[in-house]
Order: sequence, then C-alpha cells, then structure tokens
Amino acid sequence: MPAGRSRNPVGSHVPVAGGLHSTGLAYARRIGAEAVQVFVANPRGWATPAGRPQQDEAFRQACAEEGIPAYVHAPYLINFGSHTGATVERSVESLRHSLRRGREIGALGVVVHTGSATGGRAREVALRQVRERLLPLLDELTCDDDPFLLLESTAGQGASLCSRTWDFGPYFAALDAHPKLGVCLDTCHVFAAGHDLTGPAGMHRTLNLLVDTVGAGRLKLIHANDSKDVAGAHKDRHENIGTGHIGEDPFRALMSHPATDGVPLVIETPGGEEGHAADVDRLKKLRDG
Repeated sequence: MPAGRSRNPVGSHVPVAGGLHSTGLAYARRIGAEAVQVFVANPRGWATPAGRPQQDEAFRQACAEEGIPAYVHAPYLINFGSHTGATVERSVESLRHSLRRGREIGALGVVVHTGSATGGRAREVALRQVRERLLPLLDELTCDDDPFLLLESTAGQGASLCSRTWDFGPYFAALDAHPKLGVCLDTCHVFAAGHDLTGPAGMHRTLNLLVDTVGAGRLKLIHANDSKDVAGAHKDRHENIGTGHIGEDPFRALMSHPATDGVPLVIETPGGEEGHAADVDRLKKLRDG
C-alpha cells in the first residue's frame, strides 16, 4: 500500500441501490476511492431492511482483500435527544440495525448525528436521555468485529447537542467515554459551527481542541467537505474541495496533523460521479504533493 494511502485513505460516500458490492464498490473503483461510506437503510426513513447475504459477503471480502476501510452512515432521523418518545424508540431500533448491518458487512464504524434537545428542554436533560438510551447500545458491542460508533457533530442549527469541538466533552461524559465510541469530524459542519479552519493554523488549532476534549485516538473518520457558506453561518451546505469558503490549504494541513494519521477521508460533495472523482483526485494530490 502506498505510504500516502496508509496515512489517509481518500474515498467517498457511494450509492448502493442495486447492491453493496455490484453498485457501491464498482462506483468506488470508477472514482478512485480508497475508502467507502454507505447507507444500509433509507437515510430519511425508519425502515430496517435485511441485508442481501451474497452482496454483504462479496462487499466484505473485496474490502478486506483490497484494503478498503468501509463505514456505514446511520439514518438522519435518529435523535436520542428528542422529547418525543416514538422518535427515541425508533432511534434505538434504527441505530441498532445500522450497527448490526455494519458488523455484517465488515464496516469499521457507524456514523450517527449527535442530535438536538427538542421541545425546549435543557441540554442536560437531553444528555441524560442520550445516556439512558444510547449507552446500552454501546454495551452491546462486545465482538472484536463490531464497528465503532462515530459521533458526528452538526453545523449548530437549532438546539444542537454537539456542534463545537468542546461539545463532544459532555456527550462523551454522558456515555462514560465508552471504548467503542469515536468521532467523525465533518469539516463543513465544524466550519459552519464557528471553527474557522482557514489561515496558517486554523485546521491544526481546531484539531488540537478536539484532541484536548476527547483524547488521542478517538478521531476515527473525517468527512472532507468544503462549505458553500462562511465560518459560523450554521448552514450545512457542502461544496467541492477547494471551491468553497474553506479552500484547499486547510485540507492539506488536515493531513499533516498527528491526530489524523491513519484516519480515512470520505467526501460527501456535490457533482455526482464526475464531481466525486475530481474531489478524490484533488485530496490525493494535496496528501501526496
């Protein structure tokens, strides 16, 4: 494996309609992806579909043979901070499904959004509920091949429970800093939340804050997305690498920080297959250049 790839495999979220292996990995190969992220359910629904064993095994085997780290993104509706009982119950069921499917396909991690304190409730009340309902799911991860649960902060809209780097502190504390708990850092989200990643030290300063908050070794995945909006805009609008308000230089800096060593980068940018191929190539050049 090339030295650059081993430091930061660069990949993409890939479509899987038609099959994880036949559609998802074929797409990954066409765009030059070295890592992949997939949905295992409708991202905007509560359905928990069974897998297709033949596709699951082919996907798992190909990823293992080709050294492609794979990740699952859980559905967007999940919110363990919700004041609505039905939403919380469905969140438990949905995330348990994503974690189980992640293990079946050999995924290293399952990404879940950290949610918000709805209904006007205090953050502390919502975090107690997060502990009550999410900690048991983490405790179910007892097998060596179980994926990590990777918390992804938001752009800071509404009553978000986690948007700035230091917000991970109370969230990790609520979950006893569980050994299967990690972070997925979305560059667009953290920029939109108010961390200015630009300038000579912007990215390194933000990564230092994250490590100071959650400890070394907890950053497991990076969503590498530029931003259509300025820092602190609280808008989750992704842009292609180098063409948004973050720009290329912070992504180059990202791949030189000690905390990102060995951490894959996955893009979730616009432009379809052509745009994804260009962004993957751009990040590889920034890494290897």
